[in-house]
Amino acid sequence: MSAASPRKWKFSRRKLLIGLGVTGGALAVGLPLSLPFARLKIAGMLDSGSAPAGTMPKDPFVWFEVTPQNRVRLYLPKAEMGQGVHTALAQIAAEELRPAWEQLEVLNASTERGFDMGTMLVAGSAVVSSLYNPLRAAGAALRLMLEEEGARQLGVAPAAVTAGGGVVAVAAEPSKLLTFGQIVGAKQGAWVASKLEPQLRQPAQFEFIGKPMPRVDFAAKITGAALYGFDMRLPNMAYGAVARAPRMGAKLLSAAPGTARSQPGVVAVVATTEFAGVAAETRAQAVAALDALQLQWSEGDVVEQAAMEAMVTVQPGAGTVLQSAGSVTAPLAAANTLRAEYRTPFAAHAHLEPQAALAHVLPDKVQVWCSTQSAGSLRADVAKAVGRKAAQVEVTAAYLGGSFGRKLNVDVALDAARLSAAALRPVHVSYTRAEEFQHGFFRPPTHHVLQGALDGAGRIVAMSHAQASGNVFPALVGQLLGADFGAYRGGLLRYNIPNRQVTSQPVTLPVPTGSWRGLGLLANVFAVESFMDELALAAGSDALEFRLQHLPEGELGERFKAVLLAAAELAGWGGALPAGRARGLACSMDAGTVVAQVAEVSVQGARVQVQRFTSAVDCGVLVNPNIAAAQTEGSIMMGISSTLLEEITFSGGQAQATNFDRYPLLRLADAPLVETVFLQGSDVPHGMGEPPLGPVAAAVANAVFALTGQRLRSLPLKLA
Repeated sequence: MSAASPRKWKFSRRKLLIGLGVTGGALAVGLPLSLPFARLKIAGMLDSGSAPAGTMPKDPFVWFEVTPQNRVRLYLPKAEMGQGVHTALAQIAAEELRPAWEQLEVLNASTERGFDMGTMLVAGSAVVSSLYNPLRAAGAALRLMLEEEGARQLGVAPAAVTAGGGVVAVAAEPSKLLTFGQIVGAKQGAWVASKLEPQLRQPAQFEFIGKPMPRVDFAAKITGAALYGFDMRLPNMAYGAVARAPRMGAKLLSAAPGTARSQPGVVAVVATTEFAGVAAETRAQAVAALDALQLQWSEGDVVEQAAMEAMVTVQPGAGTVLQSAGSVTAPLAAANTLRAEYRTPFAAHAHLEPQAALAHVLPDKVQVWCSTQSAGSLRADVAKAVGRKAAQVEVTAAYLGGSFGRKLNVDVALDAARLSAAALRPVHVSYTRAEEFQHGFFRPPTHHVLQGALDGAGRIVAMSHAQASGNVFPALVGQLLGADFGAYRGGLLRYNIPNRQVTSQPVTLPVPTGSWRGLGLLANVFAVESFMDELALAAGSDALEFRLQHLPEGELGERFKAVLLAAAELAGWGGALPAGRARGLACSMDAGTVVAQVAEVSVQGARVQVQRFTSAVDCGVLVNPNIAAAQTEGSIMMGISSTLLEEITFSGGQAQATNFDRYPLLRLADAPLVETVFLQGSDVPHGMGEPPLGPVAAAVANAVFALTGQRLRSLPLKLA
């Protein structure tokens, strides 16, 4: 569908990349080539949302199980963490398999199911887009097998039957039918794939895709039947507690059991310089027994806030070029230029469910249940922790009570496995809220230097974006490729500027940093889109018109134009506002999705209040409008919270926040009116979990400037 005549869905409600598998694939592609070429190639690949997503099984019986009781079980390699992917993927599968919706039962696939590590990763807003075609193909293949077997059982030719609503019926005599369950129950011998090529439905025929189907997990979550990592239980289960370093970087110099084994309820003690923990009959007993361990820690790292901010500072001439066109040197040396610097701070994931895992180490296998975004890679980590082969470890993802990147690395699963091996019993380990804030990893801080040059007509002739960031991916990635491709996310210049350059400078900090929702998206778009407003002001141009004048040619430019105009129309851009309010605009593209947003703000003293927030989102094919709206609203709320409130600071080798009283989040009472319109500018689905987060901070900052005249270039925004 063309961007010129987009299909629209509108919502109004008041409420609330890649992982290492991709990086590994990129390395395999990039290293035989010259590094500069590889960097630019990887940057473009990740930026387009086309990063590899694992090898998809073609056998439909890896994905599906049809029972004689007429249930259709769909086994998914992607964990559900509130983003609605189980429902969206069920819709995609149902479109081609054609069961009755109420027949479907969606389950988390364990690592034994046959999916590879990359396929079991949930990251980069790539779940729906990466499974859209493979899942449709698997559903269609199984439908064809059911039709052929059903025809045989009905005594007619395969061409005489059709599947729909969970039955295979004779087209000329619809009352002559068999349910999927009846066909499976009567099947003799092994299933054989059809020799025919299954035909996929055209969009006009869609029965499930594009419809607001009810979420498949609603009933379980409403009744409390849904199991999260914190809920996992087994008979004879013990509880574990693990000694955590008192300061960042502190190491265990010596460890001894002390009197821990004699403490009430204790069933196992592990005390080495690699790991120290206790398993007991109750969680309280395990925590109490930790104090009886004899542990000596090193002093740890000197973690000073000011020193780390100085480390994350763009150095002239440093960094790796990730985007380049023309030459910025001469234009930026001319008179009519602008330069600005922006900063973003450390931030926490602040998810509601702390890490939790249950492990059972048996003589011949290891079983793990936990809230994880990456069951495949966790399998290998657990195997290493307890000295087993990966094939002996089975990991099953539970529901996740929030994650935002934190549960890509589930430390407690390794803790639970080590303690289970010692206790010879299942052991459950969970973080406390304080441990979650102080012993995880953080969104890295960033620093941005932007420069732009305008010609006499007020058009941008040159623009550069130099960025420095703490690591998102492991430091080795930056060392090998010269850039952290998570940290730069959202940092490329989308506009039609003849001379442009983007450089990225990775910085290894004494504080653990890593993935946070959107990786570098929020920070980079905050800098780039704030600077676009500064250039528009210097050119004497309206912010919307300025962006429209600089859009690229072709499909991408048309998609940007469509969302910019739609967001502006929805927000009433240029129209009158009540006294004490102003609007700000920003746009971005991420994971193939194009987003434009308008924030409407007011100020009370030194406090910024976002009153209304409008978005236009082009994510291609919209699988479920309600889920897409919820993801947009969630991204907006998280973005506003980060823009106005969130910041982690360090002192004495520790993060200062230990709970939400010292790490405030946006409250429901402060949530703005959110309005969203969806456009379809391409014929495949693109990412939705993170792209709407991108423009939020810039839109709010631009609105604050329009209202107060204060250009705030650091997050969280603080008025003078």
